[in-house]
Amino acid sequence: MSRTYVVTGTASGIGKITAEKLRADGHRVIGVDLRDADIEVDLTTAEGREALVAQATELSGGVVDGVLAIAGLVVPAPVTVGVNYFGAVATLEGLRPLLAASPAPRAVVVASLAALEDVNDDLLRHIESGDEATALDYADSLGATANATGSSVLYTTSKLAIARWVRAHAATDEWARAGISLNAVAPGVILTPMTAAALETEEGRAALDAGAPAPFGGPAADPGAVANLLAWLTSPDNLYVTGQVIFIDGGAESIRRPELV
Repeated sequence: MSRTYVVTGTASGIGKITAEKLRADGHRVIGVDLRDADIEVDLTTAEGREALVAQATELSGGVVDGVLAIAGLVVPAPVTVGVNYFGAVATLEGLRPLLAASPAPRAVVVASLAALEDVNDDLLRHIESGDEATALDYADSLGATANATGSSVLYTTSKLAIARWVRAHAATDEWARAGISLNAVAPGVILTPMTAAALETEEGRAALDAGAPAPFGGPAADPGAVANLLAWLTSPDNLYVTGQVIFIDGGAESIRRPELV
């Protein structure tokens, strides 16, 4: 049965590959990005978020079966927090009424293995307060710089925040009790434009391997691996999985935190 999906970040990387997979499987995909998409909006702005909901409503006819919030940034600037957390939350919350009209609604957001790295507790607190302006101002005050992997405390903290948001909201009346599955995936090192620069240098590869050792399929995975997981989580075959942060990382999380179950 053909389904209708809204996928953000379809111009490149995991979002592009996921949209291609869903279309190849016979589904309708409404792509969202700054360019080369069905809906071209800036998810860091209120206007862009409102336009996303309005255009998705029009294009879908008011019913969406799956929402995949994949759009993300890794640059060491406040815009990363704006996209990775506030843009993702706005996408999921804004499109939730369209999901509620589906007989089998599913939603997923892309977090990251990098959420296990050092985070800024004050930034996390500002983000989770929901005060976007204050969070972005604080992010700017940190003067964050990229490390050898291209990541920064803004990236790691925003990805931890969105994973925690999923855990906090998935079992609520608005999501689980409304029949809407909500999960997150946490990729390790994936071959995308975001990781390309780090993979080109010996220092970058060493840093990536130190943070994300991947004995199964490493050191970097094809984005199709993540697309397959995202497609299943947002399919009717997912009958009972919600509120989970699923690591897709070649074994890195289990190596880093073997005591957790």
